[in-house]
Amino acid sequence: MSQLAPPAHARGITTLTLDSPANRNALGAGLVAELAEALAGCAADDSVRAVVLTHTGNTFCAGADLRAPADPHDFVALMRSIVALPKPVVARVTGHVRAGGLGLLGACDMSVAGPEATFALTESRLGLAPAVISLPLLPRIDARAAARYYLTGERFDAAEAARIGLVTLAAEDVDLALGPLLDGLRKASPQGLAASKELVAATVLDSFDQHAEDLIARSAQLFASAEAREGMTAFLERRDPAWAL
Repeated sequence: MSQLAPPAHARGITTLTLDSPANRNALGAGLVAELAEALAGCAADDSVRAVVLTHTGNTFCAGADLRAPADPHDFVALMRSIVALPKPVVARVTGHVRAGGLGLLGACDMSVAGPEATFALTESRLGLAPAVISLPLLPRIDARAAARYYLTGERFDAAEAARIGLVTLAAEDVDLALGPLLDGLRKASPQGLAASKELVAATVLDSFDQHAEDLIARSAQLFASAEAREGMTAFLERRDPAWAL
């Protein structure tokens, strides 16, 4: 069963919709593969000026599918493909974003989040760390905020996400706020967009090229640990982990 809705096209903008609300659009192998294929199609289609990434349900993305997680190499390749895509990718967020979902969001060039959106980097509470998602996040968000939210796992809202650089805009009306951004992209030339994106994405791509393999290995080591097994089991069983005070 597809976890990505059929692409929608309107005036040069292709909308890709994460459509697996039953598991809160968690990043399993199926969703990662479908999204990677759809993005490759957008890259090859001259009629596509930009991509909007959005979701059904009340969650943009809950992070890794703990029951059937995607291969970390595939997830890293997906995030890098968003950063390297020669067309802008704009996230439209009207729900919750957790853990690995912040990596997906951070890879996008621009984003608008609504009043129902909440965010949290919950890995530390599971015996894990925001390892591979640091590749797009750390070059883009405020360092002090990264330290706080990486360590505490606190939830924060769209206004705070905009303040720390995680999203571009926090807005009461997401579609109204998206309008000027998409109109601006429609007025830009394909070559101009690609060249301009290459400039602003260079630091993020450097992060992938320098640190991806180390962080994939670190993530795998953490996932295989006894603490992580306890943390993920406790999460799935809806109880506190053994270390909680």
